[in-house]
Amino acid sequence: MDRIVISKAYPQHHDALLHLLESFDTSDAPLIGQGDRNVIKAMPLGQETVAVKSFKEPNMVNKWVYRFWRQSKAERSFRYAQKLIDLNVGTAQPIAFAETYKHFGIQRSFYLSQGLDPDFTFRELIHDLSIPKRDYIIEKFTEFTFDLHQKGILFHDHSPGNTLIKWIDGQVYFYLVDLNRMTFKPLSTKQRIQNFSRLTPLKEMVQAMSQTYARCAGLDTAEVFNQMWRATEQFQYKFHRKRRLKKRLFFWRR
Repeated sequence: MDRIVISKAYPQHHDALLHLLESFDTSDAPLIGQGDRNVIKAMPLGQETVAVKSFKEPNMVNKWVYRFWRQSKAERSFRYAQKLIDLNVGTAQPIAFAETYKHFGIQRSFYLSQGLDPDFTFRELIHDLSIPKRDYIIEKFTEFTFDLHQKGILFHDHSPGNTLIKWIDGQVYFYLVDLNRMTFKPLSTKQRIQNFSRLTPLKEMVQAMSQTYARCAGLDTAEVFNQMWRATEQFQYKFHRKRRLKKRLFFWRR
């Protein structure tokens, strides 16, 4: 590794973390998720499990940009995780990030975080209507999102697979993952409501979230729902149009 930055909580693990990174490609550690761009493996570190995420090698332009002008996705994930924890927002404990360089550009980057063992993700709330206390979880998730916004956090990838959900001692907790696209700033009402657009195509879920968000923000319930549902429909239209276009362009892959 040409560069490795380790959290102050893990200074004694430098050699072990370096070994994880160097053995990543050959390790038979179980995969986390089925990412088509990035690969995440659950790898052992003493008594802990570490989620090691290898980001897809960037294109030629971004190799240079991430080397000299902008933080890599791995570094942003690490820095944003630290910031979320400082703000008391749920996410996996950041452990380290690492980068390799070649010909004046970044070649690979890795983000390492403490392994989580969630009960499910937000996506399951869409596809499994029988989940116990589903309505309650949706309400608490909306309150969690309101808290993000109040703290000036705009999570650009606020989508179904990027919030892990876990019950602990009768309380439901939410953990954000895939952190490399975030903005920290005061948010307008429009930005807040549009931040829900990627979460679900189900109108009943949007209705429930809009009611809770309106209550938290002191806004008109009908107006919040209308704006939230409009943003959802616009996202769904663009999403499915993009999928149709990809099928036409890459028809030979069927």
